Amino acid sequence: MATEIASPHDIFPHIRIVMGMVIGLGVARLLSGVARIVQHPGQYRLYPVHLAWVASVLLMLVHFWWWEFGLYAIETWTFGKYLFIIFYAITLFLLCALLFPDSMLDYTSYEDFFYSRRGWFFGLLAATYLLDVVDTLLKGPEHFARFGNEYLFRTPVFVALCIAAILVRDRRFHIAFVAAALIYQISFILRLFDTIV
Repeated sequence: MATEIASPHDIFPHIRIVMGMVIGLGVARLLSGVARIVQHPGQYRLYPVHLAWVASVLLMLVHFWWWEFGLYAIETWTFGKYLFIIFYAITLFLLCALLFPDSMLDYTSYEDFFYSRRGWFFGLLAATYLLDVVDTLLKGPEHFARFGNEYLFRTPVFVALCIAAILVRDRRFHIAFVAAALIYQISFILRLFDTIV
C-alpha cells in the first residue's frame, strides 16, 4: 500500500492550527481581563503601566500570528521545530496569564499585583526576545539577514531592560520602559512587517 508523504506546505497549516489555539487562549485571556475592568471599573484600582503592557502583549500576540506565516518557507519540519514553536506560543500565553490572574484577592490594586509579579513577567518577556532569535533563524539566513544590525542590537538591549525591570521598582523607569517598548514595537511592525513576504 503506497503512502503519500505530505509536503511542507501541507504540514504548516496543521502546525498553525495548534499554534493558533494557544495564541487564541492568550488573546481571550487579555480581552476577558479588559472586559472585567469595563464591567467592574471600581473593583480594583487601575495602573496605567499595567494597561500599557496589556496593550503591548496583545499587539505582540497579533503580530506573532502575522509574522509566523514566514514558517511557511520551512522545507523540513521536525518534531523539535514543532515543539519549539508551541513552546514559544505557550510563553506568550503565560505573559497574558501574568497580566490578568485568576484571582485578585491577594492584591489591593493592579499596581500591587504588577510589581509583585514583575520578576515572572519580565523574565518571560526576556525569554520571548531570545526565543524570537531562534524563531528567526528557523526561517533561514535570508530572513534573519533582512533585519540587519538593528535586530542584533535590539535583542540584547530589550533583554537587559527586562532584567533591569525585574530589579528596579521605580515607577519612572517602568513608565519609560513600557512607553519606549510600545513605540518601538509599532515602529518595528510598520517598517519591517507591514506586508508578508
